[in-house]
Amino acid sequence: MAKNKPENNIDNLSFEEAIKELTNIVGKIEQGEIPLQDSLEQYEKGMALIKRCRNILQQAEKRIEKISKEETEDRGQKTEDRRQETEDRRQKTEERQNPEPGA
Repeated sequence: MAKNKPENNIDNLSFEEAIKELTNIVGKIEQGEIPLQDSLEQYEKGMALIKRCRNILQQAEKRIEKISKEETEDRGQKTEDRRQETEDRRQKTEERQNPEPGA
């Protein structure tokens, strides 16, 4: 029977699940609860879990950057719209105060 690669299962874990597994592995290794060979295998799995967590965090960071960029662009458009409204009101006020002759 072929062993499942740890990465196959790890790729489906949520951030929280990966952290929980990583914490368990670190605890077992630190307490010396497992033999050396198993420690090495758990270390490899731990490294894969760290990689998974980093990938999840990078994806989250990209989403935040995208949201922030959209918000900034939206805010910029609203500012430009307000600027234009202010200019339009100023021109109308000026036209009322200084009507053109013969109008």
